[in-house]
Parts: sequence; C-alpha cells; structure tokens
Amino acid sequence: MEPATTKPVATKRERYYRQSLGAVYGRIKQSRVLMVGAGGIGCELLKNLVLTGFAEIHIVDLDTIDLSNLNRQFLFRHEHIKKSKALVAKESAGKFNPHVKLEAHHANIKDPQFNIDWFASFQIVFNALDNIDARRHVNKMCLAANVPLIESGTTGFNGQVQVIIKGKSECYDCNTKETPKTFPVCTIRSTPSQPIHCIVWAKSYLFTEVFGTSEDQVPDFDHTEDSENAAEIENLRKEAHALKEIRKSMGSDDFPRKIFEKVFTDDIHRLRNMEDMWKTRQKPTALDFETVSKSSGGEAGDSVAKRDQDTWNLAENFTVFCDSLRRLSRRLQQAQGGETNGVSHVLSFDKDDDDTLDFVASSANIRSIIFGIEPRSKFDIKQMAGNIIPAIATTNAMTASLCVLQAFKVMRGDLNKAKMVFLERSGARVVNSESLRPPNPDCPVCGVMSSRLVVDPLRATLNDLVQDILKSDLGYGDEFSINNEVGTLYDPDLEDNLSKKFSELGVGADSFLTIIDDDEENPRVNLSLSISEKSLPEDSKPVVLSQSIDIPRKRTVDTSQADEHTNGTTEPPAAPGKRKRAGSSSLDEPGIEGQKVAKRGKVQDTDQEDDLILVDGPSQGAIVIDD
Repeated sequence: MEPATTKPVATKRERYYRQSLGAVYGRIKQSRVLMVGAGGIGCELLKNLVLTGFAEIHIVDLDTIDLSNLNRQFLFRHEHIKKSKALVAKESAGKFNPHVKLEAHHANIKDPQFNIDWFASFQIVFNALDNIDARRHVNKMCLAANVPLIESGTTGFNGQVQVIIKGKSECYDCNTKETPKTFPVCTIRSTPSQPIHCIVWAKSYLFTEVFGTSEDQVPDFDHTEDSENAAEIENLRKEAHALKEIRKSMGSDDFPRKIFEKVFTDDIHRLRNMEDMWKTRQKPTALDFETVSKSSGGEAGDSVAKRDQDTWNLAENFTVFCDSLRRLSRRLQQAQGGETNGVSHVLSFDKDDDDTLDFVASSANIRSIIFGIEPRSKFDIKQMAGNIIPAIATTNAMTASLCVLQAFKVMRGDLNKAKMVFLERSGARVVNSESLRPPNPDCPVCGVMSSRLVVDPLRATLNDLVQDILKSDLGYGDEFSINNEVGTLYDPDLEDNLSKKFSELGVGADSFLTIIDDDEENPRVNLSLSISEKSLPEDSKPVVLSQSIDIPRKRTVDTSQADEHTNGTTEPPAAPGKRKRAGSSSLDEPGIEGQKVAKRGKVQDTDQEDDLILVDGPSQGAIVIDD
C-alpha cells in the first residue's frame, strides 16, 4: 500500500483570516509590503503584519534603541539598547510567524538605494515615521511609484490614519501644516518671557558652553537678523568666551561659584544697564551667590532632585544646580582622562540622563526666577526640553490596527470604503472617521503632472531638456522655469546653466525636477520629472521622456466662491465629534513656494544661516509621530 500524501495543514489563525477576509487573504499571502519606521507605532504595526501573514515585509529605520523606548516599544528589551531598531524588530517579530519573510534595513529612507523602482516593487507602504521631512519624502516617492501609502501618527491619546492613493485621495502635502514655533536669539539670551525661553537657554546655550561644543563651533545660534543690535551680539560673544575660560577651572571647589556669578550675576547686571531694553519690560534681578547659598539649607541636591513633581524654590534650585555641576564635571573629567588620538570629549543633553536634566532644570528655573517667570517642575521641564508628548502604548496599538484594517480595503480595491480615521479621547466617540477627500489640485506634490525623464549622464545638458523636450515636444513657450530641491536652475533671466551637464548641476538618478509654467494667460500645471540615468545611442537625443504625456492647464479660480471649501485648501466646519487634521512642518525643507522665491537667482545657497532657534516641541494640536 502506497503511503498517503499529506497536505500542509493551515494554522487556526490562517483559517480565521481566510474566513473573515475571503479572497483578499490569498493576495495578502503573496504580497510584498514596506514599513518605514520601527518605533512606537512600528512595533505594533510589524506585529500585526507578521501575524496577519503578509508574505514579505521590509523594515527601514535609521534609529537605534534608547532606554526611554522600552516602556511601549515591546519588541525591544534592555539588552537591545543602542542596537538597530530595524534589525532587532526583525529578530523579535520573526518569532511570531516563521513563515513570513522579513528584511531589515538599518538606513535612511532617503538614501539613493531606496529609489522609485524599489518603492514600485511593493504592493503597499506603511509610514510610522518620527519626522516630517521623511514623511514627505515617502509621500513623494509613493506618488511617483504609484504605490498606495498608509500614513499614521499619534500624540498622547490622539491618533490618525490616512490612506493616500495617487489621483484618488489627498496626499500628505495637500493640506498646509502648522509651522513649529521659533524664537529669535535675543529673546532667548536677553529678554525671556516664558518658561520655554529659559529652558532653551539652559539646554542649548549654557549646557553646551559648559559641557559641550562651544557656540562658535556649532551653528545652533545665528545672529544674521540681529545686525541692528551689533553691540549686544558682540557682548553675547564675549559671554561665550568668558564661559570658555571658566571651563578651565572645572573640578575645582570654586567652579559652581564662577559659573553662577557669571550667568546669574554679572550677565544680569550687564542686561540691567541696557535701559532701552526695559522701557516696557520688568528688569531682571541679579542674584548673589553668598546670599542664595546661605538660604539653601542642608538638604542634599540629589534628594531635592528626586522630587521631580514639585516646583523647587530658589534655594532648592541652587542646591541642585551646584550638585549637578559637580556630577557633570566629574563625568567630563573622567572621560577626558581617557582621551585618545587627541579627541576632546564633550557631554550631550539627554532627557533620560538625570545629571544633564538636573542641570538644565535648575539653571532654567533660576533664570526664570531672575526674570520674574514662573518656574516649572523637573517633570515639566523634561517634557519641554526633551520634546516629549507622552506616548500611550494603547494609542499606538489602536493606530497600528487601524492601519492594517485600511490596508485590507486598499488591497480589495474597495477605496469607497477606505477612510481617514481619527482617535481622540475628548470626543463623543473614541474612533471617528471621514471619507477620503479628492486630491487638492493646487498641491505642489500630487497636484502636478508626473513623468520620468531618461537622461544620458555623459551627454545630456540642461539645454537639451529645454529645447528638445519642453519646447519642441511639449510645446512650452518662453516663460517657464526649471527647479529642483536646491533652487532654480533655469528661467528666462537665468540661462547660465544651459550648457552644463545634469551631473554638474547635481541632478542625478532618482532626483526630481519641477517645471513651472509662467504663462500669464493659460499656464499648465506644474510638471514633475523624476530622473533616470541610462546610456542612450549616440544617434538619439540625450534626454527622452519615458512616455508621451499631455499636460493639463491650471484651473481658473472663481473668486465669488472663495468662501466655499475648495479641494482641501479651506477647511470646512468640523463635524461634531470629528477631529480636525493638523500637522507640523520642517523649516529646512524648501518646497515649490521656496523655489519661486529663489527663482531670480542661480542655484540657491543651501548654507545660509538660520537666525532663529528652532524649538523641537510641536505646535499644539498637531499630530506628531511617536518615535
């Protein structure tokens, strides 16, 4: 008798999925998906994807595991600290379902290896990122590759999931994002009026000058806009030099006194002498080291520091200030004692490092008291200085689950049932949703015509694009400009770059060019060209379009309907119980608008200094990605 053949037995979980998902489960078992980000949402999302049975999952994350991640990113353990999130997530999640193929990339999603063709190899992409620039990049690449994107984010008890389909729904950039708060240098250094001003001063200036890299060696502070206060700026530079000299006495008994008298006595007296500065403000009060020292009592600094929920008085802040200075001094001296190769050691602020947090908290509070500002508890300062919006593990889990549920609808092709989903604690319901909105035709990312431009890198010049493609093939007139992420490469008043090869202009494979039609009567929509490099026959043109395209004209705006909602540019009144979308923006990312500003010059200078201090904390109401 021949032995009976046995068929693979489906697991109980697979039977349940097949019963509940139907035919789409077969596609899931054969699908290749990408997950960008392996943090709070990413850990939960990867677990869901693995247990659902997606055939192949690629994980991309450049970050490493910190101690603060362990309270919610359950794929990581204490022994994983400082290791790659992507690699550890692959190792941990692989144990849940050994039949799923996992590929981990400890890399930046913006690296050249992750090009449009690579994105196009996936059936769906999931975003679980922790910064705006990367989210925008993935959004742009998915649109260029025509791959569905599931965008997600959480902040505290609030969460958001957005389905992005090219030509079918709004993309990430269809709505204007709120701009992060910034503060001029002189506000931080001379006229603080809020606790955050003093916290930024303590973290980004004082701590850095005493234990880190001196201000004259890093671009954290710039004074371009303060040229009218040249004398004051020069005084600020003298302050930095004086602190540099005081650093030489680090480890001595007088070190805390010298730092205190420099920043809380001498500098304050100098500011008080600037009468014009205080015509409409209350003058700060300089402190005396001996007087404050006598009132400090006998409680040890480490004992006071443990009461992180309390708001310390001046004497308590003084005690913690002196104690943390000594602790940090010992650490830095020990590190410098083991110097090799002439490398100078410095300390960096870390919200989870009690020594650095104690110093920043006490310094900020003493400065607040000097300027008549209400001090804050160490716990509050940790949130503000560390850019912490409390991360809730259950919010991450719910958001990740919603991502997968929306992915099922996308894979079925049932886009009419796909939703924008919001989690909120304060609404009538915890989970709210709304139908996907159509793309915004004025969006600089998805409201454009997209195509691929094949370029022979050895022969192609910008003039070939202008004459052979834009004017001859596509019928552009004389009024248009060519832009990339750096600035304007060509317009009627800027022809210097026409003879240059693409490589000379920094335009390489998988970069983008944006063509803006400036015709006053009937302009075309913007044309976005993704660059593909390939050796072309000598008898052919050095630049060719991968396909023929017909560029539509821009829509005309009916100003009489300006009060109505138009394609995502004006928000309608929010429905009861629904959460209005919000976001954050990166000041460092030049969009199309920024390119227009740079239009009349040559390639925009990317090394321009920034005269503002960027506070890492997000604007209130914004959806912020949990790391």
